[in-house]
Amino acid sequence: MTHNFLFAGVGGQGVVLASEVLALVAAAEGYDVKQGEVHGAAQRGGAVVSHIRFGERVYSPLNLRGQVDVMVAFEKLEAVRHAHYLKPGGVLIVNDHRIEPTYLNTAVKYPEDPIGFLKTKSYRVLSLNATETARVLGNERVSSLVMLGAVSKFTPLKASSWDEVLQDRIPAKYLELNRRAFAEGQRTMA
Repeated sequence: MTHNFLFAGVGGQGVVLASEVLALVAAAEGYDVKQGEVHGAAQRGGAVVSHIRFGERVYSPLNLRGQVDVMVAFEKLEAVRHAHYLKPGGVLIVNDHRIEPTYLNTAVKYPEDPIGFLKTKSYRVLSLNATETARVLGNERVSSLVMLGAVSKFTPLKASSWDEVLQDRIPAKYLELNRRAFAEGQRTMA
């Protein structure tokens, strides 16, 4: 069985870090892992998308439309933009956070209720405010670990593997804060 994930957000939100950690955890457990990213203008607040696929044998890093098991959207509008990758009944975890895209102007407005719109579709939509949770923890930048903790509940991966990879991947001075953020994300999905 192949497990298909898609992470989508805006440059600076930690999409690449979170997807890298998921890929490393799956690899640590012996899965064949493929990961592919698109982050052209990400450094200037542009869209960032990361495909992660793992299983016994995986041939391509890219998910096909309608095949993703779990999509993780770090921003509401990015959830709408990429939801077509989800399979019917797939899980969509959305950070209830709004970042005004640089390409919107007075003629084009941010949608009224992106999460409400997505709930009318054939997906299992779960929203949390990872950004606010991270602020409460003391650093908005750990919102990506809050999101990653939430997604961990929808993987077959062991808690010990997550912890080992976090310890290896996160600099020591930020490790405890990132572990707390990860745990908060897991609690939101309990």
